This record gives sequence, C-alpha cells and structure tokens, in this order.
Amino acid sequence: MMSALAAIRGAQLRCLSLAGSSVSLRALNGSRCWARGITSSTSPTSSAAQPENPTKYIRNIGIVAHVDAGKTTTTEQMLYNSGALRHAGNVDHGDTVTDFLPMERQRGITIQSAAITFNWPKREDLDLTTPPHIINLIDTPGHVDFRFEVERCMPILDGAVCVIDGVEGVEAHTERVWSSAREFKIPRFIFVNKLDREGASYKKSIQDIGLKLNGMPLVCQIPLWEDDTLKGVVDVITGRVVSLAGGTDSPELLSGAVLGEAVKAEIARARERLVELLCEHDDELLELWTEHGKDLPSEPIKKSIRRVLKSGDGRLIPVFAGSSLKNIGVVSLLNAVNDYLPSPLDRPELEVRNGEETQSLSQILHLHSSKKHHHKEGHVEALASVFKVVNDPRRGMLTWVRVYHGIIKKNHPLWNTHLQAFERPLNIMQISASQNIEVPYLAPGQIGALTGLKTARTGDTLIITSSSKAPPPQFSHVQVRPPDIPPAVAFIVLDAFSPTGAKALEIALDHASREDPSLRWSRDEKTEQYTLSGMGTLHLEVARDRLENHYKVEAHWGKVVVDYKESLSMKTAPIRAVFDKTIAGHAGTSACTAVIEPLEENYTDTLPRFSYIERDGNVIRVQFPGENHAFDVEATRQHLISGALAALARGPRRGSPMYRCLVTLTYDGETDHFGTESGAHSSSAARKAVRDALAAAQQQDGIIILEPVMRVTIVCPETATGVIQHDLHSARGGHVLEVRDLQDGSGSSAGASAAADGDAEINIDDIYAPPDSYEFQKSLRETRKGRLRMLQIEAQVPLAEVLEYDAVLRSKTSGHHTLTMALDTFERVTGSREKALL
Repeated sequence: MMSALAAIRGAQLRCLSLAGSSVSLRALNGSRCWARGITSSTSPTSSAAQPENPTKYIRNIGIVAHVDAGKTTTTEQMLYNSGALRHAGNVDHGDTVTDFLPMERQRGITIQSAAITFNWPKREDLDLTTPPHIINLIDTPGHVDFRFEVERCMPILDGAVCVIDGVEGVEAHTERVWSSAREFKIPRFIFVNKLDREGASYKKSIQDIGLKLNGMPLVCQIPLWEDDTLKGVVDVITGRVVSLAGGTDSPELLSGAVLGEAVKAEIARARERLVELLCEHDDELLELWTEHGKDLPSEPIKKSIRRVLKSGDGRLIPVFAGSSLKNIGVVSLLNAVNDYLPSPLDRPELEVRNGEETQSLSQILHLHSSKKHHHKEGHVEALASVFKVVNDPRRGMLTWVRVYHGIIKKNHPLWNTHLQAFERPLNIMQISASQNIEVPYLAPGQIGALTGLKTARTGDTLIITSSSKAPPPQFSHVQVRPPDIPPAVAFIVLDAFSPTGAKALEIALDHASREDPSLRWSRDEKTEQYTLSGMGTLHLEVARDRLENHYKVEAHWGKVVVDYKESLSMKTAPIRAVFDKTIAGHAGTSACTAVIEPLEENYTDTLPRFSYIERDGNVIRVQFPGENHAFDVEATRQHLISGALAALARGPRRGSPMYRCLVTLTYDGETDHFGTESGAHSSSAARKAVRDALAAAQQQDGIIILEPVMRVTIVCPETATGVIQHDLHSARGGHVLEVRDLQDGSGSSAGASAAADGDAEINIDDIYAPPDSYEFQKSLRETRKGRLRMLQIEAQVPLAEVLEYDAVLRSKTSGHHTLTMALDTFERVTGSREKALL
C-alpha cells in the first residue's frame, strides 16, 4: 500500500509541477477554455506563445459493467502496470485497493464507487519534455441495487471503459449503464475481459455488443490464440502484437513476436473494415483514405477514432480484448484511454440551471463579469459540483467534487447554491480509494475530496467569489445538473433500544442518507419506529451492515418488505393554505395555493427543462404570477419545493410515499407574500397546502395504492425453463416477455427499443467479428466443453413475489442460474390484495 500512496502522491506532485514548469496558477485559472471541464472569466492574452494547458493531460474516467465482469481486477492491473502497486490485488483474496470496505471483501463485489489517481505512462518510459497523463479513475459497482452509485458518478466523467465478460457477453446491467452513459453523452469503449476462460468467445461478445447496445462494433484488437489458449493481443491498426501472456508487455519483448499468415490476413480484413466504418462517420479520414488507400498510416486512424468518440452517441463502439486476471491487454487498454478518451478540454460546454433557464457556464460568467457593479460584488473565481459524500473513520465527512472552473483552495469560503449558505473546506485531498493525500488545491478538470463541509450533499453546486460575499441573485442559485434519485422499492423497520440510542440512530441514519441519497429514512411519531427505504434487499443489507459496524448502531431490525406507494386517480381543486405560526422565535405569515393531479407518462417531455423539479417519481412546478417581485424568487422556489416534498413523503391512506403526482404551487406576490415570513414559513405553507389537497382527495376516494413491478432477467438451463415460466405466470402474477437462447445471436429488447426511438437497428450480418480459435458452433462447443444450453427469461413480476426468489430458483436449477432485477414500473393494486394492505 505504501508504494501505491507514494505513486499517487507523485502523480499529484507531477501535476502541480506542470504549473511551475509550463503553466502558472494564473494560467490554470485564466486560460480561455470554454469547455465542460474548464472555463475562465478572463480574456486570453495576446502573446503568440501560449503556455501548454496541463488539463489536456487529465483523464477522468469510470469503469462500468455488470457484476463479476472484472472491473475491480482491471483497475488493480492498471494500478500495477502504472507502478502505483507492487503487486496486483485479487478480489477472491480480499486485498484489492478499490474494494476496501469489509463487506466488499467478504462478498467479493463492489458496493460503493471508489476513486484513485495514477500516472500513465510511467515517468521512466517518457522523455524529459513529455509529461505523463494523470488518470482519475472511478471503479463503480456492477450490482443493479447500487445503480444510483453509478448514476451519480456519470455527470462528472469525461470518458468510460465498459468491461464485459467474454463468456457471458453483454449482460442486463451493462445495457442499463450503457444507456445512462449515452444519456450524458460520455465517450466510451469496451474491453472484452476473461477471454482466457472456458467458454469465452470474442466473436459472440462483439455480436452481442452490436445487437444489445445498438452501436456498430469497431474491432481495434484481435486475440492471439494458440489452440484454445489466449496467448496475447494484436492491434488491428498497427498490425503489431501489443500484449503477451506471462510478460510485462515491454517493447523489447513485443517486437520479437511473430504472427502467422492466417493471423496477418485476418488483421488486414479487420483493418479494412475498421477504416470503412470510420470513413462513414469522419470526412477528414475519408479524404486521407482517397489519397493513401490501404497504405493509410496508423496515426490518422487513431485521431479519427478519438474524433468519432467525442460526441458520446455510441454509434461506433471501439472494442479491445484481453484478460485482466492474467494482465493480458491491460497495458494497451491504458494506452487506449490516453489515445481515444477526451480530456476535460475536449468535452462540450457545461450546461447549468439558472432559475428556469438552462445556460452554458461561460454565458453566465460573461453576463456576471459585464455587470455594472461587478467590482463591488466580486467575480466568480471557481465552481465545482459535489457528486459524492463519504464518512471517513479518521477525517469525518469527505465531500467529493469535480472542479469545472477556477481553482479550489482550502480555507476559502464556498457558497452552496442549493442551501444558500457558506461552508469552508479545512483540507483538500487527492482521492486514493481508502487513503487520501493532502494537496494545496484542485485545478480545473480535477477530481478531489474536501473535508470540513458539514451540510453539502450529492448534487450541490459550490462556488467561490473574489469578495467572499454571497453572490448576486442572478448567480447565487446556479446549479450543475444533479443526478436523478430513483424511487425506493423496499424498506426495513427498526427500533432503537433506548431513548439515548434513538438519538444516536437518527444521527447515523442522517449520515447514511447523506452518503447515499437513495437511502431514505423517516420516523413514525405514533409508534416511534424508524423506516429505512432503499433500492432492494442487497442495498438494505449493506446499509444495515454499515450502520451496525461503522456507526455502531444498536437496534432491533425487522425484515425487508416491499415499499408500496400512494397516488392520485383524480385532479384536486385548488387549495390555498395560510401559515402564520411562530418558528424558532420568528413570527411571520406565508401562503400558497396547491393543485395536485395524476402525472401522465412522458408529461415532462412537454415542459421546458429546469421549469420543474422531479423527485421520487413526482414532479413539482412553482408559478409566480406577475413581474418585478419584491422577494427572492429562486430562494422562495426552493423553500416551497422543500415543503411540498415533505408533504408528499407520507400519503393520507396508509402513510406510504406519494408517487406519480404533478404538484403545481402558485405563489402570488400580491396575496401570498406578507413581507414578514422566513424561508421556514414559506416551506410550511407549501407543506400545509399539499397535505390539505391530499386529504381532500382521500375524502373523495381519489387515493390509490401502487406496487413496484420488477423487470426480472433469469438465465437458467433449458431443462428448467418451462417450470420457471409456469411459476412466474401462475404462482406469482408475472408476465413472461421473452425467452431467448443466449447462443443463437438473435436481437434483444434493447435493439427493439432503440429502433422505436428512431435509431437504426443493427443487423448481425453487418457486424464484423473475427473468428475464435475455432469457428463457433453450438453443438461441437457444448459436447466438447460439457456446457449446458442456457436460456434467458425476461419477465415483469411484482416485487412482493420475488423478494426471496433466488432461493426458489436454486431448488429448480440446482444452482445453475443467475437472477437480476431492476425496477420497471409501478402498477395499481386492486381487489383482495389492496384490502390486505390496508
């Protein structure tokens, strides 16, 4: 571990040394780069010789994949090859750097995202004038219960490496995270891992990529086989061996590798197809190809791949090959990160929310700097976004941030635009899994952790002004897009052993929900019981383990049960509420009007972005009639929304959270603004108005109950398929959507949905995939390797029926199955099942 810390510290110091050798702090803060990763409020200098911007050497990347695809092992080998580790850890041995939580090592899976910084290539492999790239890598969980952990990291990434299992191909969670990456337009490519295992097929994996991820695979590497054994990897662009089994992938060793004629012929076919696909999307390469033909040099092809990846649309998907456990293909994968994934400078401009408008950060900074009283108010020196909060046993709460503009320094007050308050970071650190190294500042494009922030949460935006005063109203509410928090589907009830224990429990629950916003908790005032809600059984089990072992909570725990919701079946009449009580010794009066109606599917598509807030499946809009208001519109909006959310947390029928509600709050400055109210008064008025509207709907039998319905994916032997289908349909009220042979190369539901969205569906005949060490044939393969013919069942099933379904499947398949499920929708509960819930 000491060598890892030394290497990471060296990475940061080398980053800082760039500031001393080729660029100053002023250049870091003032270079003109209106990009996603770095912006500036100063004009460029007119000198001809501009200092090189060190941000171009930064790579902020994530490792994403389905559980057990080999993400953490890939990360370990990256650290080992970079010199950050003397020995690569092993997931099975529980000694990996990024899976450092006891429960992660016990279960052998990633539970929370972990970040680490290292250099590539090594300093000794470069000349004195070329700095290494600084890679900020985030290893994310692969289990669907921790999808939010992946989702909240997505907005701050500049690129991603998606790892898939060469035996299993593209699995369910891979499709989901790929879709999320597409939504955020993150450039990404795929590493086909575990090609050394029995049953691995590079050809089938490539076909899977095209059919399930709806992008054309761009085969950049071909495995080098000796009989059925993976011996190395060959680069399609250069035609050279770039990795060999059992070696260190040094240039001297690789240069001596000799390729057979059959391999050379396949590489020529692969290169031709790769260039053809690139020319269809890149006119610059097409022009070069018309000049050079088959003699096209390698460097323009690499630049072309980088250009087509920039958009993040996933139309072309570069594919690389290897085996992380045997360190085959990892060095070339690191080179691909540097060559093909963008720096913060290459990303599109950052868009931020400013009131009900969406603007680029550069526009807002320019408007602010051009104001008359700009010199009195102070200009914005830095802006960062919080994407994670972690409770460190030694340093307390660590707030992970991504810097988009300027430089974050310690002891400089940070304005939290969500909480409308200042906080001051005590220390700044470079993140390195379970260890953290103090640094003097975070430069544009960097990822790091701040200590001393007591209230910041995931999604908050932090800014620094030169005057150390609250920013002007037109800038004080700016927000970088926060992640969407999915609705909870399961909960567990717990009782504290004593009144003293209840206080400690509340503190621990508050810290846990601050760390993981997809965990919610509440206290029943009548029973004095606590309810902890989450994304599934495993999610809640992990939360319980952390509360008991990290926070030392002592409580009686119930069983994990389904989190039902309440919703409306009718639109309510406008309800106006007036709140005129004293709060915290401050007398005041505030009022507002609420209208609640059922939320129709895709309703938000008709609304301007940022004209509403969507939280826990509900949409809240705030309207302010008139113009030239005598109050802070954005601050009042936030207070009203907070009150509405508090009211929606408990429905009137059975105390379950409200879901699929469209809440419209109207705050009229003429009738609702009294001039004496505080933010708490406005929040209380909104809470009262929404509760009164829900109570009125309940009196008219307008409240219904919804239950979570899961999208269940079961992979099982063909012999058990019939029994499982019958059980899902007859005994559990489910609907079987599709049964698919995993080995027949047929399309998927993802491809169908993509076609429905207007994207052209990929035809398997158009996909180039090199042959495996043998030409893949089902009957020969199964007979030779003794593998069962596996089928995949896709079904919709109520969560209440499949909470403990894994044990049921084990008895039906003798343990030869996998089960994954994710929330698909909420459906109304009717008849006898509805009565049983009341």
